Amino acid sequence: MNRAVGPARLLLTLLAGSALSTPAFAQAAGQPVTASAEQPADDGQEADSTEIVVTAQKREENLQDVPVSIQAIGTRRLDQLNISNFEDYTKQLPSVSYQTAAPGSTVVYMRGVASGGDGNHSGSLPSVGTYLDEQPVTTIGGTLDVHIYDIARIESLAGPQGTLYGASSQAGTIRIITNKPELGVTAGRLDAEVNTVHKGGFGGSLEGMINLPIADNIAFRGIAFWRHDGGYIDNILGSRTYESAGGDLSFTNAALVDDDINGVRTYGGRAALKIDLDENWTVLPQVMHQNQKADGVFFYDPDLGDLKAERFFEDKGRDEFTQAALTITGKVFNFDLTYSGAYLDRPTYSFTDYTDYTDAYDSYYIACCGTPLLDYQTYVDNAGNTIDPRQFIEGTNHFKKLSQEVRLSSPADRPFRVIVGGFYQRQTNDIYQNYLVARLADNLSVPGYPGTIWLTKQERVDKDYALFGEASFDVTPQITLTGGGRLFRFDNTLFGFAGFGPGNPGGFSSGYRRCLTVNGLQLRNDPTSPLAQGGVDGTPCTNVGNVVDGKLVPRRSKGDGFTHRVNAQYKPTEDLMFYATWSRGFRPGGINRQPNSPAYDPDYLVNYELGWKATLANGRVRFNGAVYHQKWEAFQFSFLGENSLTVIQNGRDADINGIETDISYVGGGLTLNAAAAYTDAKAAENICDSILDDAACSDSFIVAPKGTRLPVTPRFKAAATARYAWPVGPGRAHVQGGLSYQSSAGTDIRQDADGGGTNPNDFLGRLRSYALADVFAGYSWGRFNIEGFATNLFDKRNDISRSVGCSICVNTRIYPGRPRTIGLRFGTRF
Repeated sequence: MNRAVGPARLLLTLLAGSALSTPAFAQAAGQPVTASAEQPADDGQEADSTEIVVTAQKREENLQDVPVSIQAIGTRRLDQLNISNFEDYTKQLPSVSYQTAAPGSTVVYMRGVASGGDGNHSGSLPSVGTYLDEQPVTTIGGTLDVHIYDIARIESLAGPQGTLYGASSQAGTIRIITNKPELGVTAGRLDAEVNTVHKGGFGGSLEGMINLPIADNIAFRGIAFWRHDGGYIDNILGSRTYESAGGDLSFTNAALVDDDINGVRTYGGRAALKIDLDENWTVLPQVMHQNQKADGVFFYDPDLGDLKAERFFEDKGRDEFTQAALTITGKVFNFDLTYSGAYLDRPTYSFTDYTDYTDAYDSYYIACCGTPLLDYQTYVDNAGNTIDPRQFIEGTNHFKKLSQEVRLSSPADRPFRVIVGGFYQRQTNDIYQNYLVARLADNLSVPGYPGTIWLTKQERVDKDYALFGEASFDVTPQITLTGGGRLFRFDNTLFGFAGFGPGNPGGFSSGYRRCLTVNGLQLRNDPTSPLAQGGVDGTPCTNVGNVVDGKLVPRRSKGDGFTHRVNAQYKPTEDLMFYATWSRGFRPGGINRQPNSPAYDPDYLVNYELGWKATLANGRVRFNGAVYHQKWEAFQFSFLGENSLTVIQNGRDADINGIETDISYVGGGLTLNAAAAYTDAKAAENICDSILDDAACSDSFIVAPKGTRLPVTPRFKAAATARYAWPVGPGRAHVQGGLSYQSSAGTDIRQDADGGGTNPNDFLGRLRSYALADVFAGYSWGRFNIEGFATNLFDKRNDISRSVGCSICVNTRIYPGRPRTIGLRFGTRF
C-alpha cells in the first residue's frame, strides 16, 4: 500500500510546490502559457505542429518533405485519444502488429515481417527498433512499454531503416519523442482519471508535468505518473489428479479462486534539464524511471469460458527500468554535431504457474508409454515419498544497454547535404529461470539448487558497431537524390547452463549430462573426463559454450556487412511530392541454447517502395501513402523444440507486398484522421525442418509449403477517428468517435510441426478479426477540462495473441485486448 501511494504523494508534492511559484514567474516572464496550454483553442481549427515537424531523418523537417513512410501522432492526438501505453498507440498504426504475453512482454512487427514465436530471452533480436528520443531502447524479450504522458509525438517509420537506425530496425522504427524543457517558461499540468472495466475492476491514474526556468539559459521539465489498471481475468475453481502406482494425488486451486486477478500498477517519472551553453551549444541530460507490477495472467482458456482461467499458483511479475541519457548538440563551423548516449537498466521478475506443462506430459507419457508422469519421471522427496509434480517458475532477467552515437550534419538549407556518424552499443542480459517442484529430492534436483527440476542460468551479450552516412543532392528545385549506407559489425555471445540435473531421467537428453568436459565433449559422450572449469557463476556446469585450449568460452555468432538506402524524390509543386526507395535492413544472427542446435544466421529485408505525400485545401488536408514490395531473405523463425526449449533457425525467403495510406483533415472545428494498410506476406519457397536441406526438403519434411502466409499480421488493418469541437459558453465542447479494425491472421507459420502432419494452427486457431469502437465527449474552459469516455464500446474480444504453455501443450491461451472501459478524466493547465 505504501509503495502505491508514495508516487502519488510525490507527484502532488512536486506539482503543489511548483504551482505556488507559478503566478510570480508567469507574470514576470509575460508568457504564462505553452503550446500544450493552447491546444483547446486550436482544437479542430489548426493542425498540430508536433505532428508536422518530425526528426525521422535525424534532423528537423516537415513531415510532408520527408521521403519515408511515416505516421506521426502528436501531443494533441495523444491526449485526445487518451493514449497511455503501447497497446493504445499501436491501434492507430496500421503497419504495426504485435504479440504479447503480459505487460512488458511484447514483440513488435511491421509490414508483415513476422514469423511468430519470437520474444524468448535467448531468441532472435527484434526486427523493429524502439527509440526514446535519440536513444535506442530496443530490448530482447519484450518491447519497453514506456508510459505515454507529456510526449511531443510518436513517429512510426515503416520499412527498413538500416542506414540511420541499424540492426534492430530491419522492418521499421518507432520513436517516442518527449517534450523538452522550455526556456523562460513556467507552466504545468495535472491530469486525473477514474475508470471501470466491464465485469472487471476499477482503475485510475494521476499524472503531472512541470516546466520551470532555473536561469536565463537553463530550464527544467519533469513529469510524474501513477496508474492502476483494473483486472478482468477470473481464476475459477479447478482440480487436478495425477495417477501413480503409489496412489493418486489430487489438488484444487480453491484458495486462489478470485475475480479480476490481472491488475497492473505503474508509476514513475521523467526529468530533463536543458542547458544552453551559448547560442550554438546545448546540453540535455534526461532520466526516466518506471516501475510496473502485474498480477495474475493476461490470457483466458476458451474451453473454460470468456475471460476465465485455472491457476494453481499465484502469478505475478515486475518490470522496472531506469534510463539515463545525455544529448549534446552544437556547431562545428557550420556543421551540426550531435552526441547521444544512454544507459538503460531493466531488471524484471516473474513467478509463474507451470501446471500446464505437468498436465501435458502426464497425458503424453500415458499415451505413449502407458505410464503416468509420476512413475515415468520420478517425483519423490528425500524419503522416497511421491510428491506433487506441479511446477512453478521463478524467473529474473537483468537487461542492460549502453549506447553511444556521434553524428555530423551539414547545413539543411544547402543543395548538397550529408549526415555521417558512428554508433556503438553493448546490451547484456543475465537470464535466470528456476523451474521448481516443492519437496523434490536432492538427487533429482539441479546440483546446488534444491527443488529445482530445470534451471536456465545464462549470460547473453550482444554488441554492435557501425559507421553510417547519407547524402542528398538537389539536382533541380524539384528533384532530389539521396544515397546512404551503413557498415556494420555484430558480435553476440551466449554462455551458461540450461536443463535438468544428473539424477533426472530427462537429464541425459538435456541438462547436466550435456555439460562440457575438458576435452570439449559433452559429458554423456566423455563420461570419464572432468568437467571444464569456469563459466557463469552459480551454474553447476556449462552446456551452452565451447572449450578452447581446455578453457570454457561463450558460444559466439559474429559477422559484418553493409546495408543501403537509395532514394529519388520529385516535388512538382510545393504541396505535392513523390518518391521511390530501394533500401535494405538486417538483423544479426545468434546462438541457440539447445546444445546441439547450430547458430542461426543474419536475415535481411530488401524493400522497393513508391510513395506520395500531398497537402491539399490550403493545408487542411494531408494525404500520404506508399506501395511496396519486400523480399525477406533467409528469415529467422523460432518454435518450442525438445523439452520446450526455443529453437531458432533460418527459413528461406518470403515475399511481402503491401500498400499503406493515411489521410487527415482539420478545419471548422472538425478533425478527421484515417489510416489503413493491406499486407500480403507469404513464404516464397518451401520451409524445411532442417536448414541444411534442399528446397524440396528431400532429407527432412516441409514445415511450411511455398505460399504459406506469414503469421500474426492481418491482411487488412485500419483506424479512423472523427472529432468535432465547438464553442459553448466560456469554453469549447467536443465529441469524438474512433474505430479500429483488423482482419484475421494466422498464429504459427508451421503447417507441420513433427513430420506427422501435426499443424499447430489446428489447436491454436486464428487471431480473429475484430472492430473496436471508442467514444469521447467533454468540455474545456479556461485552464480546465473534463471528459467522459468509453473504449471498446461494444465489449468485443480482440485477440492480440494465441499460444500454448509448452511444446506439447494443446490447450490454447487467448490474450485479449482490454474489455469495455468507461471512465472520466479531469485536467488543468497553468
